[in-house]
Amino acid sequence: MRAATKVSNFMNGKGVLAKTKRPPRPAVRSKAARQTLSREAWIAAARKVLEKRGIGEVKIDRLAQQLKVTRGSFYFHFASLADLRGGLLQEWRNSNCAPFWAMREIHDIDGLQFFTDIVHVWVDEAPFSPLLDLAVRDWSRTSKKLAQEVKDIDDLRIALLIRAFRAMGYSEDESIVRARITYFHQIGQYALSFKEDPAVRRRYQPLFGEVLLGPLVQEPGTAPKSTEMRADRR
Repeated sequence: MRAATKVSNFMNGKGVLAKTKRPPRPAVRSKAARQTLSREAWIAAARKVLEKRGIGEVKIDRLAQQLKVTRGSFYFHFASLADLRGGLLQEWRNSNCAPFWAMREIHDIDGLQFFTDIVHVWVDEAPFSPLLDLAVRDWSRTSKKLAQEVKDIDDLRIALLIRAFRAMGYSEDESIVRARITYFHQIGQYALSFKEDPAVRRRYQPLFGEVLLGPLVQEPGTAPKSTEMRADRR
């Protein structure tokens, strides 16, 4: 009887097995919603804030509001705000430091080509980011540890330029001065937020090269072409 009763509970009035109601399935989040909750999305959003308003404005609540998620979503990917900041610094290391780290491992160099390769890291901006570089430099003013890391990459970039000038035949002192002029000029452009059409920048690039590579004292309009200098120093 008990077995019959159980069967009857699953039968409708016509002797057909009745369909039991299943609990509703949880709503599937859209792909876009999942993306906003990824670690990479948090870092990308934080990077935009860092570049526009500085590290002091990179805050969990504001980012959560911007991404339209809860504060708890942040802690699904990060242990703390410091963890997020670490992700930002890794972005900077990957895009703005790694190209120069790679050049450090090159031993046999052609001076002019090496100089050109260094400059193109900045000019091509692939993956180098001037905005990120300037933002991290500003951030370093609030952290001794980061300030040292920024100084280390500054020293490396200048050292690479010195190697290039030395390989072109310049004396040690002159190579140091030329390297500093080249680097300070580049960083100065970022500090001033100098904007220029890419086509114009490319047009001026050979002339910048002639100025940076030419003699320290010369008659106006007599600077040798970089190609001429390369031939003369062989």
